[in-house]
Amino acid sequence: MWKWNAATQLDLPETMRGKFRTIAECKPVEGGSRILIAASSNGAALIERSTGKVEFYATVFNAHSIELLPADRVVVASSHAPGEQGDRLIVFDLSKPEHEVTHTKLLWVHGVVWDQQRKLLWALSDMELRGYKLVQWNSVTPALANAATYELPEGGGHDLTAVSGTAMLALSTGHRSWLFDRDRREFSPYPDIGKYARVKCIDVNPRNHRLVWVQAQGVNWWTDNLEFLNPKKTIRLPGERIYKARWIPAVSAGAPR
Repeated sequence: MWKWNAATQLDLPETMRGKFRTIAECKPVEGGSRILIAASSNGAALIERSTGKVEFYATVFNAHSIELLPADRVVVASSHAPGEQGDRLIVFDLSKPEHEVTHTKLLWVHGVVWDQQRKLLWALSDMELRGYKLVQWNSVTPALANAATYELPEGGGHDLTAVSGTAMLALSTGHRSWLFDRDRREFSPYPDIGKYARVKCIDVNPRNHRLVWVQAQGVNWWTDNLEFLNPKKTIRLPGERIYKARWIPAVSAGAPR
């Protein structure tokens, strides 16, 4: 129905086109009219879905997650990489591709979610879930300040999403999946799928509460199966290497369905 291929995007610099070979996250925003992309092959971008136009791009080593922030900024989770280039939360202005505004260190960071209600940026690392405040955000020297840290029930923090209409964050670790209550600040096993290991993504459709999740096959980081609950179903896509799946909850006028 729709696809985007960095290799054919003429508005993406040629030096960037090879940095989207392994896409780690594709996150619809603004009703699905735009899509944020993070690639572990060192790319990050914001695209217009209806046209595929690249509105922002940046080189981010081992990028694993990406999120819009207030004041037309974006944060990218740069997971572990050699030297000082990875293990960071990196903030950019959307109007300035490749120009880093600020960063903060966080080991093996894999997921980011902006919480508008609580005014916190939630970030998932290998061993912790953290909440960051946006400090001096409207100045020329903005910063991320760690406001809360919660040790994960086990290591291997991987995927992080918000369950729309609830206080819950859904997250996966090395051997299990969890819910984190942002009001009670408590972890609990994720119903039905909490017992499964190596879950690469969890996403709940805000319109009908259908769950899509992905579990890596064998020793691979990928699968060719999409698993669903409410109702239960498996869709197999032979030959595909699926890492994460995200629902597009709505579409704006003129955007493809």
